Amino acid sequence: MPIARANSTPGAAPSSATLRQQVYAQLRSAIEQGRWPAGTRLPPSRTHAGLLGVSRNTVLWAVQRLLAEGYVEARVGDGTYVAQALAQPSADKATGTQALVPPPRGLSRRGQLVADTAARWRPPLVPARAFRIGAPEVASFPFAVWDRLARQASQAQRAARAHYLDPAGDPDLRQAVAQWLWASRGIRCDAAQVVVCSGSQQGIDLIARLLLDVGDEVLVEDPGYPGIRASLLGHGALVRPVPLDASGLCIAQGAAQWPAARMAVVTPTHQFPTGVRMDLLRRQALLQWAREHNAWVVEDDYDGEFQYGNAAQRVPALCSLPGSERVLYVGTFSKTLHPGLRLGFVVVPPALVVAFAKARAITDRHAPGDAQAVLARFIAEGHLLRHLRRMRELYLHRQQWLIDTLADASDGALQLQPSDRGMHLLHEVPVGIDDEPLARSAQAAGVMLAPLSRYAVQSPRRGWLFGYAGYGDEDIRAAARVVGALARRASKA
Repeated sequence: MPIARANSTPGAAPSSATLRQQVYAQLRSAIEQGRWPAGTRLPPSRTHAGLLGVSRNTVLWAVQRLLAEGYVEARVGDGTYVAQALAQPSADKATGTQALVPPPRGLSRRGQLVADTAARWRPPLVPARAFRIGAPEVASFPFAVWDRLARQASQAQRAARAHYLDPAGDPDLRQAVAQWLWASRGIRCDAAQVVVCSGSQQGIDLIARLLLDVGDEVLVEDPGYPGIRASLLGHGALVRPVPLDASGLCIAQGAAQWPAARMAVVTPTHQFPTGVRMDLLRRQALLQWAREHNAWVVEDDYDGEFQYGNAAQRVPALCSLPGSERVLYVGTFSKTLHPGLRLGFVVVPPALVVAFAKARAITDRHAPGDAQAVLARFIAEGHLLRHLRRMRELYLHRQQWLIDTLADASDGALQLQPSDRGMHLLHEVPVGIDDEPLARSAQAAGVMLAPLSRYAVQSPRRGWLFGYAGYGDEDIRAAARVVGALARRASKA
């Protein structure tokens, strides 16, 4: 189904960037307005370019952007199609996710870009229930300890924190974080390199805001976290999906396919969502790529604190390796403590600290002073370490409980493999199996079950993600019975 020829200003030769944006905008509009419904196959790029009177590279650029944003999906050996997810109703009461509706008009070009990309990332807006991923155990958080530490602050200390504060963060908290990183993740950094932010999402946003220009290429994991892609796309970066293997991000393939890339964003300790751990050789290759290409590596240490077994077996952070000078480390307390705290941090090279602090000030000045001060004491007095020890034991129990109950409930149709890290398990199925129907049926029955395809850009990998950390035994059992029955029914169909 061809679209109208890209328009240009009369008497002026449009730039290639203008043509690319026009083609992209018209394609997106055709999808949003229903002229290209879900499941429609896009014309081959050469044919499409001829219809529009533009180069094939222009069409490819527009389609790549739509792929990254989730408007279309590539089917290996069968072309590109309008994403099936766009056929879902505009409101999702079961999960509380944002509706797939066109963003408001009247925005600036940049505002439209942010609104468009944010519309493709739909984080849940309702309380977590099994098997939603990324939800930690909240009921066991030591709220009484936290409250006691808060009450111990003097009136003078409370008054001092009521003023405008250092946008880089409370000095005591930055010092506590630096010491914690050395003890827990093997990262040697100065407290001055720690910039406090409101979580990993804001950390990624600051990095993209300061280190990327519009049109810069960024390598991302495929499948990978859509929140990272949305942030990068919102800043005008070109997201370049790179496949994974058993060793992590295939950096050699990514570098060969996208030689102009200026950044790579990775989750090397526990790759989201596949759970793969990047091995040492691949980590070294990634650092070498960054040095040779004068590029940045962003290490999102997803689930880095949740490695089970003794401390000697835990893999240190990528940022702790020799030659990691071009690595920016992003951490958050949303998983180790709870997401309502809204505190995280970025460890940046010394030369970038001032710029990051100023950018944080422009965004929202600084994090709440009282929360920073209490967290600093919570870490320094050992409460974080004790809490994590309890959670590691609890999560390991819940993981095994999930494996056992799901296998029993499904009569063996769903056999999850144990993992020595993380807060969720992936059950992968052969390429070609559609993982959406089971997820939709589970959702209709009140169970949050994410299909792997929702995290893929070009990857054909399929399966389901089972979060277990934040749910008690009975919640896991009840959800397992629902999914198990659906899996048994599907296996007999």
